[in-house]
Amino acid sequence: MKQTLQHFKIKDPRLHKYALKVKKIDLIKKKRPERYFYRLCRDIVGQQLSGKAAETIFDRFEKLFPGGIIQPLDILLISHEKMRSVGMSNAKARYVRHLAEAFLNEGLSLLQLDSMQDEEVIVELTKVKGIGRWTAEMFLIFTLGREDVFSFGDLGLKKGLMKVYGFKKEPTKKQIEKIVKNWSPYKSFASRVLWGSLEI
Repeated sequence: MKQTLQHFKIKDPRLHKYALKVKKIDLIKKKRPERYFYRLCRDIVGQQLSGKAAETIFDRFEKLFPGGIIQPLDILLISHEKMRSVGMSNAKARYVRHLAEAFLNEGLSLLQLDSMQDEEVIVELTKVKGIGRWTAEMFLIFTLGREDVFSFGDLGLKKGLMKVYGFKKEPTKKQIEKIVKNWSPYKSFASRVLWGSLEI
């Protein structure tokens, strides 16, 4: 972590100042492969929701399964209505089912993702209906533990940029790219700083 902070101190002193205030920015660690399917379900449920709302709905969803263990076949055996009853939207209930079907019937191998480059992972995951680039990028950061990922479509990151860099309105992609290029190879850690900046 010292190396990451030193990089920010040299390349982006403004971000470095916030990095010293934000806790848990180092929590970017690869999860066990047997958790990949679970984590993708979690990412789908969290689409376009605040962290707290996503957590509440996913906790209810998790309790639909014995021991909280979410397996593709179990998802296909649960009715759409039952998934909706925990607060999931119609679309997300369908998307989780699409993921289970892709895993069981279409040969989606989550274990192969470990050996792929970031962009290859995004291409592979976005073949599944309901998984867009944002969801794939969250999977890269929080499940595969990739350290150099930034999601240009994430609203929280844009709000963080506005706070840290003093933008009066949402920055353009060109403005964001100019800032973000200074963070490599630690863009994922910088993203955590931006998310965390919204809480301080």
